[in-house]
Amino acid sequence: MMNVEVPGSEAMDLAVRREIVDDLTELFQILPDDVRRALEACETTEDLIEIVLDLGRPPEARFEGHYVLLRDDPVTAEELEAVIARVGSFGPDNRAGIERTLHRISGIRNREGYIVGITCRVGRAVFGTIDIIRDVLETGQNILLLGRPGVGKTTLLREVARVAADEFQKRVIVVDTSNEIAGDGDVPHPAIGRARRMQVPKGVRQADVMIEAVENHMPEVIVIDEIGTSDEAYAARTIAERGVQLVGTAHGNTLENLVLNPALSDLVGGVQVVTLGDEEARKRGSQKSVLERKAPPTFDVVVEIQERDQVAIHHRVADTVDALLRGVEPVPEVRRRGEGGTIEVVQDAAWPDEEPESRGHGAAGRAGVPVRRGHGRPFRIFPYAVSRQRLENAIRDARAPVEITKFLQEADMVLTVKGQYRKMPKRLREAEARGLPIHVVRSNTQAQFQAFIETLRTKTTDDRW
Repeated sequence: MMNVEVPGSEAMDLAVRREIVDDLTELFQILPDDVRRALEACETTEDLIEIVLDLGRPPEARFEGHYVLLRDDPVTAEELEAVIARVGSFGPDNRAGIERTLHRISGIRNREGYIVGITCRVGRAVFGTIDIIRDVLETGQNILLLGRPGVGKTTLLREVARVAADEFQKRVIVVDTSNEIAGDGDVPHPAIGRARRMQVPKGVRQADVMIEAVENHMPEVIVIDEIGTSDEAYAARTIAERGVQLVGTAHGNTLENLVLNPALSDLVGGVQVVTLGDEEARKRGSQKSVLERKAPPTFDVVVEIQERDQVAIHHRVADTVDALLRGVEPVPEVRRRGEGGTIEVVQDAAWPDEEPESRGHGAAGRAGVPVRRGHGRPFRIFPYAVSRQRLENAIRDARAPVEITKFLQEADMVLTVKGQYRKMPKRLREAEARGLPIHVVRSNTQAQFQAFIETLRTKTTDDRW
C-alpha cells in the first residue's frame, strides 16, 4: 500500500477539503409541516439520500442503509398538490427543481397523467472530492466516470467543472440536461465555480447542445452527465476530435459493461468482428472470427467509482479494451482515500503484455542520451501530460535545484508518462528533434516523481545537490 500526497494539501485545511453544501433548509420548506419537523428532529441528516411522498402511504426518509417513517398517517392528494405548487412545473422528464439548489424533485404519474408520488433527491456539493483523480484531470486527457447510481459520479463531475474553471483557469462549459450538475433556475449553483452552464430543454437534444457548445462558445473543457445514446456517443467523439477536453459520465458500472453496450461502446473504441486468415488464427491460437477494437477510444482514461472514497483507474483505455476482447482481465490502478485525507494506491496498474520498464526507473532519459546540466542555473524540466502539482511537491521535498518551465526551448529535459511516449505526440517529437532527453515515468503518482528526482540527482553532476 502506497501513500500518495494530496495535491495542494499543504494549503488546504481538511475541514475545507471535505466541505459539504446541501441546502437542506430549502428542500424541507417544500414539504408538509409535520414532515419537515420530523426531519429536523432526526439526529443526523448527513447521509440522507431522498424523501419519498407516495399517495396513500406514510412519508419516508431514506438514508444510507436504512429508512425512517416520518409519520404514521398516509400522504394525501392535497399534500402532494401543495408540494407541486411550491416546486413549480415538471418537465417532460417528470423532473423539477428548487432554484439555486442541487435537489431533484421527480414525479410518478398515474395513467391519467396526475402525479401520485414524489421523490425528493438530496443534491450535495462536496468540495474536495477531486483530490483522488486531480492528477488525471491535470493531464488534459478525456476522462469517463462510471459507477452505480448514487455512488457520487455527478458530485465528482461538479468538482471537475469547478477546479478546471477556477484553479486551472480554463474555459469550461457544463452541458446540463436535467439541471443536476448546476441546479435548477437560470443562475447556476456556485458549486461549479466560474464554469458556464448550457441547459438542455429536452433530453433528446443533449447531443445537439454538446455540438452547439463547441461551435458557439470555444470551450477548452466540456463537462457532460449521463451520456446514454449512440447520438451522444457520436457527439462526444466529435468534441474529442476537435481538441476539446471532455469529462463525462455514462451508463454502466465498469469498463467491461461499456464494451458490451452496443449504443455506447464507441466511447471506448467500439467493437467489430474480424475474420482472420488461417495462418494468423494459428499464430494467435484463436478462432478465425474474433472481436477487435474498431477505432481509437473517445476517452483516454476511464475511472470506475467503486465506493465514495475508492476508484479504479484505467489509464490506457485502448490497451484495456484490447485485453478484454482477448479474454484477458486487465488490472487497473486502485486508489483509496484514507480517513486523514491521504490518497493510497492500493493496487498498481498492470497489463499481461507489459514490457520491461527501460525508461521509467533508473534511466534519466533515453538510452545513450546524456542528461543536460543546468550550467549555473536551476535544472529546467518541461512536463508533458504529468501532474505539475505532484512534480512540484517532489522537487520541494528533495530540495532539488530544479524548476519547471512552460517553454520547451528553455528545458534541459522533458518528463512524460509512458502512455504519452508511446503515442509520441507532436510536442514530444519536437523535443526529440531538439535533442532533449525524455524521461518516462509509468504513472502520475508521487512515488514515481520522487524516484525520478532521485535518479536525476545521481545522473546530474552538479555540486549544488
